[in-house]
Amino acid sequence: MSDAAAPKIALVGVEKSFGRKRVLDGIDLTVAPGESLVIIGGSGTGKSVLIKCILGIMRPEAGSIRIDGAETVGLRRRGREQVMRKFGMLFQGSALFDSLSVWENVAFGLVQGRGMDRAAAREIALKKLAAVGLGPEVATLSPAELSGGMQKRVALARAIAAEPEIVFFDEPTTGLDPIMADVINRLIVSSVRELGATTVSITHDMVSARRIADRIAMLHKGRIVWQGPASEIDRSDNPFVDQFVHGRAEGPIQMEVRAA
Repeated sequence: MSDAAAPKIALVGVEKSFGRKRVLDGIDLTVAPGESLVIIGGSGTGKSVLIKCILGIMRPEAGSIRIDGAETVGLRRRGREQVMRKFGMLFQGSALFDSLSVWENVAFGLVQGRGMDRAAAREIALKKLAAVGLGPEVATLSPAELSGGMQKRVALARAIAAEPEIVFFDEPTTGLDPIMADVINRLIVSSVRELGATTVSITHDMVSARRIADRIAMLHKGRIVWQGPASEIDRSDNPFVDQFVHGRAEGPIQMEVRAA
């Protein structure tokens, strides 16, 4: 494989357990430069743990995680900080700092992580807010003064503020009405396309998955049970995918229901 075709992210045999519970059970997954990969699956299937392992928040017991061909599992602090500079993140629930204004939230990584002058960081924050459809009048407001949809836009502006090479999206449309969810999906696509970034998203929302994904992978009980182009998700002939996509109670995915 030539350097030009090398994966941006490559996972081989990644395993992660908590006590006796195996959450990731030998994950093999690659993401090409500029590709948008969406990981789907039910609650408790390991989606968030997988993202945290790629980010370095959690360390797998086994396997390899390479970013731009370089191994990241077991990196020491300085090496980890260098890798983290490549990442942007939109957290579930937005995770904005209540004590900071909107522009300070957007500029947080620039000021605290990169030591940028506040005035310069504010200019960048205003440009990124404009990119997600928010005017300068919003910059001095507190997150509590914003609607849920506006908070999600601010979180997106923060995720792209440092123009990262890789952006992670954790349930980007959770808690939004269908119209605002579509607005956020469109903003994600346009913002990421402008950056030329590689993206990895996790979601339960199939409308969102179809909108933002080039490729979709389904995770079930810690394993990838299907992956392919987003255009093929509705004709995959995979029983796990078919049940999940159509929201059927009957099928190979069995939900644990405890008696009251």
